[in-house]
Amino acid sequence: MKNFLFVAAENDALANCKAGGMGDVVRDVPRQISEHGDKVHVIVPSYSRLHQDGLFKTHLNFSLRGLSYTAELYEVKPKKEFPNIVHYVLHHPEIEAGDIAHIYHNDPEEPFYTDAIKYFIFNTAVAEAVKKGAFGDIDIIHLHDWHASLLLFLRAYHQEYTNLKDIRFVYSIHNLAIQGIRPFDDNYSSVRNWFPDVVFDHRTLMDYRYQDCINLMAVGIRFADAVHTVSPSYKEDVMKPSSPPEFIGGESLEQDLRTADEEGRLFGILNGCNYKNINIEEKGFIYRNTVKALFRWLQEESKKYKADFLAHTGEKIMEYVDNRPKFIASSVARLTEQKFYFFRRSPEAFVEILKKLEKVDGIFMLLGTGAPEYEELFRQLSYEHKNFVFTNGQSESLIDSIYLESDLYFMPSLFEPCGISQMLAMRNGNPCLVHHTGGLKDTVKHMKTGFAFDGDTYDEKIKSMLDGFDQALDMFQNDKEAWKKMQTAAKKMRFTWKKSVDKYYKDLYQFDTK
Repeated sequence: MKNFLFVAAENDALANCKAGGMGDVVRDVPRQISEHGDKVHVIVPSYSRLHQDGLFKTHLNFSLRGLSYTAELYEVKPKKEFPNIVHYVLHHPEIEAGDIAHIYHNDPEEPFYTDAIKYFIFNTAVAEAVKKGAFGDIDIIHLHDWHASLLLFLRAYHQEYTNLKDIRFVYSIHNLAIQGIRPFDDNYSSVRNWFPDVVFDHRTLMDYRYQDCINLMAVGIRFADAVHTVSPSYKEDVMKPSSPPEFIGGESLEQDLRTADEEGRLFGILNGCNYKNINIEEKGFIYRNTVKALFRWLQEESKKYKADFLAHTGEKIMEYVDNRPKFIASSVARLTEQKFYFFRRSPEAFVEILKKLEKVDGIFMLLGTGAPEYEELFRQLSYEHKNFVFTNGQSESLIDSIYLESDLYFMPSLFEPCGISQMLAMRNGNPCLVHHTGGLKDTVKHMKTGFAFDGDTYDEKIKSMLDGFDQALDMFQNDKEAWKKMQTAAKKMRFTWKKSVDKYYKDLYQFDTK
């Protein structure tokens, strides 16, 4: 039996420990490893809340900033139990909940300031737990995004953690654009402040653009034994330089990624999707679930503008409870530049989509929270357009209803490492309209399982997006047979974790598959 340790910032196997798709991966991959008969330990920070009902395991003592630190390791119960998987959270009072999904902090003046501090503490405590044997003898440590990459810094340079050199390290890139860049010196969140006694090489750690800073995403790419992008097409994208907004590629790390590829360390393996143990809402409850979610948030939210907006949306949605519109286009996503840049830069294009929907008695449903400027844009558009239902919050039952009952799922991502939403929509026989980029290229086939838009210039992309929307509406209205065929083809697609994890074993972990 092989023994794995997964280290991440999110884990959707635990309640209230997810902000994005990484949480799904950290939930699902260990389950597939467990089916191989191997053991997985999964550890995330407790964010001062997830440890409260946990089973205390041990104190972890280590040095940071020239001071003694003590963290606490807890074993915690997952939402669903699986054999050979143990979930842990690590508690320290300075690892606090952030304002994004109660996980990440958003420091507008100094990005990553607070998160760097909490993940410095978290990673050092994890290194201490490994050294102490808290997880037994580890064969593979699998790190996820920059939040976990400091373990590779400790492995390379920290005299207390040379034992890490005996373990194979795998590094998964979920979002290359978020790189965890912080100064080497002269800042409370600098490397030198937290690790004053560690001798390290600036050049192998530095960000190419800000040479007085460490780039923690780059550390993962440069130091891991295997580096993994979450789709084959995204692997090809990131080895080319970015040219925004037409193309988002390596985001200044393309040379590091090309080097990793030349060294045989870079692998593009498509994420999987869960096809069993699925929570399924009853059909016909999409509007009721919207109303229920709105009233729940009305009770919780303290900000007046949000209460006003939710009441407005609740009033609007009541019309649809008994009179279903003839067509529902939808999106579920974090409201960020990655997901909705096209709509923020060209709101007139989104208004054009709403007008097209109006002609066929259709609506657009969007669910999500995120960057304030995106929330504000969509709230304003919702006030102005009766057939745009914007649910500015989170609700698992409503999300399930949206995937189940939409006619067209819209995913206009500027870039997409893999994407899970399109897989979940297709699982329900819901064709998608997607930007032809990254993992969306690998999962949605134009005019076969959905629709894709692209273009060499920004204007061409917007035109292609509107043309693609017209194609979808035209097929839905005028060629029911072709639409049903596309729905069936979408539903038949299988992006299984078994396929993905078999490749993990061969390429990333370098074990024989069983």
